[in-house]
Amino acid sequence: MILLDWLVLGAFILLMILVIWWVVRQKEETSSDYFLAGRNAGWIAIGASIFASNIGSEHLVGLAGAGAETGMAMAHWEMQGWLILILGWVFVPFYSRSKVFTMPEFLERRYNTASRNFLSIISLVSYVLTKVAVTVYAGGIVFKEVFGIEEWMGIDFFWIGAVGLVLVTGVYTVLGGMKAVLYTSVLQLPVLLLGSIVIVVVGLQELGGWNEMMTICGAKVTAHGDSMTSLMRSHSDADFPWTGVLLGSAIIGFWYWCTDQYIVQRVLSGKDQKQARRGTIFGSYLKLLPVFIFLVPGMIAYALSQKGLLELSSSDAAFSTLVSNLLPAGVRGIVVGGIIAALMSSLASLFNSSAILFTKDFYEKIRPESSEKHLVKVGRIATVVIVILGMLWIPVMRGIGQVLYAYLQDVQSLLAPGIASVFLLGVFWKRATPTAGFTGLLTGFILGMTRLVATIFANSLSPDSLFYKVILQPNWLHYSIYLFFLCIVVIVLVSFVTKPADASKTVGLTYGSATAEQLAETRASWNKWDVINTIIILGITIVFYIYFW
Repeated sequence: MILLDWLVLGAFILLMILVIWWVVRQKEETSSDYFLAGRNAGWIAIGASIFASNIGSEHLVGLAGAGAETGMAMAHWEMQGWLILILGWVFVPFYSRSKVFTMPEFLERRYNTASRNFLSIISLVSYVLTKVAVTVYAGGIVFKEVFGIEEWMGIDFFWIGAVGLVLVTGVYTVLGGMKAVLYTSVLQLPVLLLGSIVIVVVGLQELGGWNEMMTICGAKVTAHGDSMTSLMRSHSDADFPWTGVLLGSAIIGFWYWCTDQYIVQRVLSGKDQKQARRGTIFGSYLKLLPVFIFLVPGMIAYALSQKGLLELSSSDAAFSTLVSNLLPAGVRGIVVGGIIAALMSSLASLFNSSAILFTKDFYEKIRPESSEKHLVKVGRIATVVIVILGMLWIPVMRGIGQVLYAYLQDVQSLLAPGIASVFLLGVFWKRATPTAGFTGLLTGFILGMTRLVATIFANSLSPDSLFYKVILQPNWLHYSIYLFFLCIVVIVLVSFVTKPADASKTVGLTYGSATAEQLAETRASWNKWDVINTIIILGITIVFYIYFW
């Protein structure tokens, strides 16, 4: 990077500081102000935050790397704007009526306190030890590669990048709460998109166009006869069999987009159902982009390396290598700003979501007499603690980096089935009982963690043993599908032998239980334009699948 790049990057950072300063000047009087922006957010802020929170290290490192390594195989996870539509059209009314702060709180309303406590613990621990850890670790790696600096003042630049990312993001999240997360996302979004689009355009120009990329990548064929440009892979593919990808990615996506605090908190901050739903529609449009602005650059990097126009040290270095080698002065500063924006937005969302889980699901339960101002103070302290834990975890990630990174990425596919099944039946089936909900959560978690631990000790287990064949042998996506349907069966069976919840306590929380007033409010919250935009998003998704099938 030269002086012009640093000036462009400096201008972006200055704008960030001004936005944060404006947000901090607005006092947070209540926990709703601090954690949910006063439940007054508009659709642009909600949609931008949904997208910006989603775009993190797994895209800058993992998705571009997957594009360079396997091509379109990972595209299924990115073309899931239709699942955000399900959040907006199906779940927003229930979440809005319940007036909850957290997803565990919704489970308490629908099932019982045990379900709330269990999901709170799972979510909080997984955020701090997986999402925060992975984002910070990958952030340090990305900064080192993009800036091209090995050391600064005798210190490994990985540490400067990682610690700097945590500290700066932590400060504005502590001070500004959810408003800071939302409004910085609105600023970060165009910078992120502009920088990433520039990479695609310049990369394709250097390569010789889209058709050239498709020809070179199409020539790389797996042992099962699938090319890099194919979405659907053989049933025998060890990583992405089509039988697992179609349903497995949908189960994981449903959990992430419709039930995970990290994403749903943006919707909970909406002014009303209309703003929340339109925020999800905007977010769905944006979610159509990552395949083209992150995965395709990975394929471009692979094609350029095949033509001898680019030296690619590893697939995970695809995005940063393109930034370092192809972009002209000044533009590099924009792209680096976009990378910083993506990492900061993702991390800020994690800090805020973790803080609300601790404050509302644990502290307020223990100290219900706490004033609103006191809860805001506790929320700030909780954020500081989570920032410190994130920093303390960096040396662990640095020490056993790639191995731990891979294991932690698997956690989502193992947590998703149990949580997704409990929310799905909780809303769609009134007969699901409190005991059944908790049992479903417990079943999914135990069997998910059993596989995770077994993976670590796989070399010491006999491939002929029943345990190995049932727990370890199935493809990771097939296992996620089996676990999801097993949890469904468990919830249904337990529901038939246990006592249902008091119907008066679940009014408006399940299909068929909403009052006439609640139904009228939901119907008044959408019009034909919401439907038209939804159809357009679904149409684009279908065309994409047809083209890359």
